[in-house]
Amino acid sequence: MAKMQANQMRAGMVIEFEGQRYTILRQNIMIPGKGAAVIQVDMRNIKTGAKKDQRWRTADTVERLTTEDKEFTFSYAEGDHLVLMDPETFEQTTVSKDILGDRLPFLVENMVVNVKLIEGEAVSMDLPDQVTLEVTEADPVVKGQTASSSYKPAVLSNGVKTMVPPFITAGEKIVVKTADASYVERAKG
Repeated sequence: MAKMQANQMRAGMVIEFEGQRYTILRQNIMIPGKGAAVIQVDMRNIKTGAKKDQRWRTADTVERLTTEDKEFTFSYAEGDHLVLMDPETFEQTTVSKDILGDRLPFLVENMVVNVKLIEGEAVSMDLPDQVTLEVTEADPVVKGQTASSSYKPAVLSNGVKTMVPPFITAGEKIVVKTADASYVERAKG
């Protein structure tokens, strides 16, 4: 365990807080009108999967847990669990689906994922930053809507809703960010 300043927390890090282990999901530095900046952190309890919002002052210290990074290949989902394979030893590891939270729909077979381990226990999992998915539904463009003015709702092949530029139609493949399902670009090829 190592102490670090609260403003050094980043998504994917694992900290110990009030005797519990948490994975950092995201952090924002908020600067109020008066006074010192505050760090707003969204984090997930590793054991229970419950999300928690916590605020720290920039000078506060937190306990960062040392994690070991290991790459696995996602094999398949079974009930509430994900079965991963170690590409070197071909041994299988099972982790709870909760480890991915709302990013779960972006996990696809044979995807290479980065798992953070503490004493051999999987505590967080990172997906590739971007994935290519097909648009299964896209609202028609409203007449008079200019191409640059606004995005329209669409549904991806994994069931996730997103916003796409007006020129995207159902059946097209697009690249989206796994963190928030936001549109990046039309898939090439």
